[in-house]
Amino acid sequence: MSNSVQPGMFRGAPGRVFLLLCAMYFIEYVDRVNLSVAGPLIKKEFGLSNTRLGVALSAFGYCYAIFQIICGYLGDRMGPRRMLAISGVLWALGTLLTGFAGGLAGLVFARLLVGTGEGGTIPVATLAMSNWVRRERRGFAQGFTHSASRAAAALTPPLVVFMIPFIGWRGSFMVMGGVSLVWVVVWYAYFRDDPRDHAGVTPDEVAALPPFSQAGRGRGGDRPPVPWMALFRRILPVTLVFFAHAWALWMYLSWLPSFFVEHFHIDLEHSAFHSGAVFAAAVVGNTAGGMLTDWLYERTGKLNAARRNVVILGFGGSIPFLASVLFLHNEIGVALCLAIALFFLELSAGPVFATPMDIAPAYAGVATGFVSTAAGLAAVISPITFGYLVDVTGNYTSPFVVSIAILAGGIVMSFWMRPDRPLDVPTLTTGQPPASASVAREPQAT
Repeated sequence: MSNSVQPGMFRGAPGRVFLLLCAMYFIEYVDRVNLSVAGPLIKKEFGLSNTRLGVALSAFGYCYAIFQIICGYLGDRMGPRRMLAISGVLWALGTLLTGFAGGLAGLVFARLLVGTGEGGTIPVATLAMSNWVRRERRGFAQGFTHSASRAAAALTPPLVVFMIPFIGWRGSFMVMGGVSLVWVVVWYAYFRDDPRDHAGVTPDEVAALPPFSQAGRGRGGDRPPVPWMALFRRILPVTLVFFAHAWALWMYLSWLPSFFVEHFHIDLEHSAFHSGAVFAAAVVGNTAGGMLTDWLYERTGKLNAARRNVVILGFGGSIPFLASVLFLHNEIGVALCLAIALFFLELSAGPVFATPMDIAPAYAGVATGFVSTAAGLAAVISPITFGYLVDVTGNYTSPFVVSIAILAGGIVMSFWMRPDRPLDVPTLTTGQPPASASVAREPQAT
C-alpha cells in the first residue's frame, strides 16, 4: 500500500483537528457503552428483567435516530464548530444525570439526553472532515476515527470495572461527564469551520485541502436549497447497508458484557476482559477497512468498487464467525470468534462513511445524517430484540441468527451504493442544477 495514505493526517493544524475528532469519537463512545458495562449491577439494583434493561439500553437510540438528519442539517447551516459544541454539552449532561438515576425512568431520561447530544456528532464530524481531509484520504480518516470509538468500546469495560470499587457505577458516569465537558471547551477554542480561517493552517496545507463546501455559506448569506428527495434516493442504499452493520454492532455494544456473564456464568471482571478483547479487534478492523478502501481507489481508480468490495468483504467475513457462536460452548473460543466477526464487520465502516462525502460533499452533514439514522434505529430495535429473544427462548445465542440474516441483506444492498455518481448541487440563483450538468461517472466503475 502506498505510504501516501497516512502522512499529513496527524501533522500541523489539520492533524490536531483530526485528533480532536478522534478524541470526540473516543469520549462519546465511552459515554455510549458504559451503561452496558454496568448493566448487570444496574439490573440487580433496580430489579430489572432483561427486556426492561433492554428498554434502558435502547433509550439512547430513540433521540439518536431522530436527531441525525436534524443535526446534520443544522451542522450544514451553523457549521461544525458550534454544532459539535452544543452536542457535546448535551451528551455530557446526559452522562452526568445517569449517575443520579433512581430507577428505570431516570435511566431512560438520561439516555435520551445522551442520544440527543450524540445524534448529530457523526454527520457533523463528517462535514468537518469533508473540508479538512483530502478526498483520497477520506476512507482512512473515517476508518481511523471509528477506530477511536471502538478503542473506547474496548477500554470502557475494564475502565468502568476498575472505577466501580472506588467510586461506584454512578461515579464512573460523573467522571466521564466531566471529561466530555473538557472536550467541548478545547474543541470550540481551537476549531474553525473553514480551514482558511484558522491561524495555524499553512499555505501548503490550504493548497492540499479541498475547496470549502459548506452548503450554508453562500454569497451574501444566500443558501442553496437542500435537494432532499434527490439526496434521499442516492443515500438510501448506503443507509440500508449501514443499518445491517449497526444492527450487529449494537448487539455487541448493548449486550456483550451481559452475554458473557449470563451465558457462561462468569463474574463481571472476567466479562470485562473478554468484552475488551473483542472490541480491540474492532479498532484494527476500522483502520484496516479505511486504508484498504483508499488503497483500492488509488490502485484502480474505481471508486465504486473500492467502497463496495470492502463492504462485501466485511459482511461476508463476519457471517461465518457469528454463526460459529451457535455451536461453540467454550468462552475463549466464543470470544475469539466474536472478535474475528467484529474485525470483519468493522472493515465496512470506513467505506460506508466515506460514501456520503463522495456523493454529496456540499451536504455531507445531511447525507451522513440519513446514514447515521440507520444506526439510531438499530440502536433502538437491536437491544430490545436481543433482550426479548433471550427472555422468550432462554437462549443467549438466538439473536445471532437475526444478525446473520440482516448482514446477508446488507451485502445485496451494497451493489446500489454508487459513490462514483456525485449528486449535482443546486445553484444559488435558480435552486436547480446547471443545465449542462450531468452525473459524473467513472469509466468501468464496477
